Amino acid sequence: MPAFEELRERARREWEAFRSSPLPKILIGTATCGRAAGALETLEAFRRRLQERGIEALIVETGCMGLCYAEPLVVIFHPEMPPVCYGRVTPEVALELVDRYLAGGDPCLELALGSLEEGEEGISIPELPRFEREKRLILRHCGYIDPENINHYIALGGYEGLARALKMKPEEIIEEIERSGLRGRGGAGFPAGRKWRECREASGEPKYVICNADEGDPGAFMDRAILESNPHEVLEGMVIAAYAIGSHEGYIYVRAEYPLAVRRLEEAIKQAEEIGILGDRVLDSDFGFRLKIVRGAGAFVCGESTALMYSIGGKRGMPRVRPPHSVRRGLWGKPTVLNNVKTFAYVPLIILKGADWFRSTGTEGSSGTAVFALAGKIACTGLVEVPMGTTLREIIFEIGGGMREGSEFKAVQIGGPSGGCLPESLLDTPVDFDSLTSAGAIMGSGGMIVMDQNNCMVDTARFFLEFTQRESCGKCTFCRLGTKHMLEILERICRGEGKEEDLELLERLGEAVREGSLCGLGRTAPNPVLTTLRYFRDEYEAHIREKRCPALVCKELIAFYILPDKCERGCEHCVLTCPTEAIKSDEQKRKFIIQDKCIKCGTCLEVCPPEYNAVIKISPKSSLPSAS
Repeated sequence: MPAFEELRERARREWEAFRSSPLPKILIGTATCGRAAGALETLEAFRRRLQERGIEALIVETGCMGLCYAEPLVVIFHPEMPPVCYGRVTPEVALELVDRYLAGGDPCLELALGSLEEGEEGISIPELPRFEREKRLILRHCGYIDPENINHYIALGGYEGLARALKMKPEEIIEEIERSGLRGRGGAGFPAGRKWRECREASGEPKYVICNADEGDPGAFMDRAILESNPHEVLEGMVIAAYAIGSHEGYIYVRAEYPLAVRRLEEAIKQAEEIGILGDRVLDSDFGFRLKIVRGAGAFVCGESTALMYSIGGKRGMPRVRPPHSVRRGLWGKPTVLNNVKTFAYVPLIILKGADWFRSTGTEGSSGTAVFALAGKIACTGLVEVPMGTTLREIIFEIGGGMREGSEFKAVQIGGPSGGCLPESLLDTPVDFDSLTSAGAIMGSGGMIVMDQNNCMVDTARFFLEFTQRESCGKCTFCRLGTKHMLEILERICRGEGKEEDLELLERLGEAVREGSLCGLGRTAPNPVLTTLRYFRDEYEAHIREKRCPALVCKELIAFYILPDKCERGCEHCVLTCPTEAIKSDEQKRKFIIQDKCIKCGTCLEVCPPEYNAVIKISPKSSLPSAS
C-alpha cells in the first residue's frame, strides 16, 4: 500500500473511533482568544467536575471557531443528543453543563449558541445565521479538530492535495495555481502562480520557500488563528509550493508575540517529520523538504518581504530597492517564494479540487474567499470568511451582527494601519482587491475595524499614522520625514491649533510620501489621512475653524463639568477616583471641577452613578444647561 494511503487509513480509523465513541465529547476552544476569555479555567472546571461526578468523557482542545465575541466556546457531542455549541462558558457554566447535561440529561439549550449538523466532510458545523452567510474554505476545520493531532487533519482530507501534487509535474502545479487566479493574501494581491513560475525559472540554487506569519496590524488576528487552529494546512501548502519551484528548504517567519502559534507549529512540524510528510523523502517520493521556524522580534516593517528576509539572515529588517525581485534574488541572494499564511492555506484545496472550483467563488479579478478579523464597535467580533465580492454592509451588519447597542455606524477602517477609512455611503462596496483600491482603501492582510459616532476621524488618522511612523525603518526620506511632518500637523489639529492651509498641505505630503517611498509601508501609510480628508473633511474643518471635536475625543477640545442640580451631595464617587484631585465640594457639598487640574481622563464620567448622570462631557465653547 502506498505511503499516504497507509497514513490516511490509520488516521481515518482513529477519527472514526473518536466520532463513534459512546462517551460524551467536549470540544473546548483554547486558542489565544479563548484563553484570554478564560478557556483554560473552563477546561480545568470541566475536568474537575467530571472527576468528582465519576463521568467519563473525551475532552479535546481545539482552535478558534471565529466566534471570538462568545468565547470561551464549548461544543458538546452527547451520544443520545444532537451536538450543541455553547458560548461564554465560564467555569461556573461548565459545572452546570456537567451537572445538568452530562449527569442529568438536560442539554441546557438556554445557554446554547446553536445546534449542529453534519457537514460535507463528516464534521459538525453550527447552524448559526452567521455561518450561513459565510463560505469557509481555509477556516473550515478551525475550532473542530485538535490542532496538535495530525491524524485529525489527515482523516478529513488533509495532505491529499500534497499526495496528488507529487504525482503531477511541477509545471502542472504552477499552471493550476495560475488558472485559479489565487492572489497573495498578505496585502499586495500579487498573483501567486506568476510568482512561483518566475522563481522556478530563475537561475541559482538553492531555492527557498518562506511563509510570512509576521502579522503586525492592530486589530488583525487571522494568521494567528489559522496557525493555532489548523497549522497543517499551511505546512501542506508550503510543501506543494516547494515541490513546484524546486526548493528543499523553507522557513516560517512568525511573531515571537504568538507563543501558542509557535508551539503548535513546532508540534505540527515534528509530527509531519515523524510520518514522512517532511524530511528527505516526502511521502516516500524522491522529493525532500525541511522546514524551520524563525521568530520575529515584532517590527512591523518586517512584514515587508525583503525586510523579512534580511531579518531571517540576521540583519536589520529594512526593505531594499527592487529589482531584482525576491523570486530571483531573495533570501541569501537566492531565488525565493514568499507568501502569506492564508495564501499557502488555499493551495491544497486548489490542487485537490481544481482551479475552476476555486474560480467559481469570488469575482473575475479576485477569486476565492477573503478572511477578515472583525473588531471595534461591532456586535460580534471575530473571524469571518466570505466570497470575494461580498459587500461591506453584508459583512458588518448581516454576518457581524451590526453595531453594538447604543452605537451608530460611522466608518470602517480596512486594510490594517495603512488601510483607508470608508464612510456609510460606501458600505455597498464589494470587498475585493480592485474595488477597495478604487475607494481609497486596500485589502491588506484582512483587518477590519468598525467605528461609531464616538470615534473622531481626525484622531483615528493620527492614531494609525503614529503607528506607521513609529514602525518606519527610516530608510526613505519621504517615509521618515514625510510621515513625521504629517503626524505633527495632525497633532496640532487635534489640539485645536490647526490652520486652513494644513488640509492642503496634508494632501500634498500624503501624495508625496505615497509616490516617493520604497516599500509598501511608506506607500500606504498616508491612506488613513487621505481617506478621512476625502470622506470626513467636515470633522477636520470643525477642529480648525470652530476649535471643536464633534466626537468629543480630542482632549484639548473637550471639558468635563458637573451639573449641580443632578449631583447627589452625599455621593463621593468622583472625588475619590479623580487621579489629580481636580474635583472639590463647596459649602453645600456640591461638586465642581477645577478645569486647570483636569487631565480629561473621563474617570468621573465613568463612576458617576447612572441614576444621577451628573457629569457631562462637552466642548468648552458649548453652553451648559446648568454648569457648576
